[in-house]
Amino acid sequence: MKRSEINKLIQESIDFFHQMNFKLPPWAFWKPEDWKGKYDSCSEIINNMLGWDLTDFGNGEFLRQGLILFTIRNGNLQKDRKTYAEKIMIVEENQETPMHFHWSKMEDIINRGGGNLVIELFNSDKNEDFSKADFDVKIDGITRRLKPGSQVILAPGESICLEQGVYHRFYGEHKKGKVLVGEVSTVNDDTSDNRFYDPVGRFPEIEEDEQPLHLLASDYSHYL
Repeated sequence: MKRSEINKLIQESIDFFHQMNFKLPPWAFWKPEDWKGKYDSCSEIINNMLGWDLTDFGNGEFLRQGLILFTIRNGNLQKDRKTYAEKIMIVEENQETPMHFHWSKMEDIINRGGGNLVIELFNSDKNEDFSKADFDVKIDGITRRLKPGSQVILAPGESICLEQGVYHRFYGEHKKGKVLVGEVSTVNDDTSDNRFYDPVGRFPEIEEDEQPLHLLASDYSHYL
């Protein structure tokens, strides 16, 4: 992806957060130069990969298959005592996050506002393939029995709990508008805890055609 495209998407995301009255921490708006000399005081942000994150899953078509998100808080079990994480995401209509599960992370996916979020679900078997058995999930604390490949649609205010090993893909429902999506989970590790059913790229290759507006979490090692 080009840096100019990433900058534009971040600015559009800031505008949408403002529209939805969702507030980010002040450092979300720091310029690259604002980070200089702050490694020690900001080590939790840097080491735990808080902040802006964006991916096109290696396909180069962000609006078809991609995700932009901001990690608000996250622990690191090797470095601190925090055992939880929180993200805020923006999902466009028909913009897919591909089918995947997590080995370690348990998460609640929450529709915080905007359109409807469509989630398609399978349990996994011992070979990490799609299980053919029915399975249970909890939607806002209420148990629902699902068949493999079932589709759950979350309206604003609704949430689903996804346990380890549950395959899921999601996208914004057509003609319902972009979706503000929250995630509350155990510690998040996007470098080693995503099992995509079909292999994809998680972090984008960036063509530096202009300077970053704001740093991505994956930029910290290059700029700090």
